Amino acid sequence: MDMELSRDAAWDLLSEYTKSESLRKHALAVEACVRGYARKFGEDEHTWGVVALLHDFDYERWPDADNHPFRGSEILREKGYPDFVIRAILSHADYSGVPRESRMERTLYACDEMAGFVTAASLVRPSKSVLDLEASSVLKRMKDKAFARGVKREDLRRGAEELGLPLDEHVANVILFMRERAAELGLQGNL
Repeated sequence: MDMELSRDAAWDLLSEYTKSESLRKHALAVEACVRGYARKFGEDEHTWGVVALLHDFDYERWPDADNHPFRGSEILREKGYPDFVIRAILSHADYSGVPRESRMERTLYACDEMAGFVTAASLVRPSKSVLDLEASSVLKRMKDKAFARGVKREDLRRGAEELGLPLDEHVANVILFMRERAAELGLQGNL
């Protein structure tokens, strides 16, 4: 029988392995986006949210492709997490060899890099807020190769494609989902 997925337990595990406030906020941002899409798609928001919260919990300790997300997956397996959770987390890394097949897996992938990019786009605004950020501004930033240069633009585009959404619609959704938790994400800014 599958274990009961607890958000509190997932947060505790994330907090145990991740001390960086920015990485914790990234996990919360991805959770907000994945939960938002779960609502939109009529899926299990709680389960999808737990998966999103845990997707990078091992990244701070093992940030290289040889270990992340493989080490985290081993830890989750030892703790009794269901296979679908582990599979989704493995599938968010293109290099893991685990293809994204479920809607949840594609959503996690689509939200991971986009949430980070939207955060960066919010923080360079005069307001330092996601509350007045528009999709057009994010799309413009995507064209600037110097901005958030570690984020591969093709990953952002592929995420939207895998969701079956136009890029501008995906960006607008992510902004909307992150606005719902702007204070918790440190993205209320000075508005």
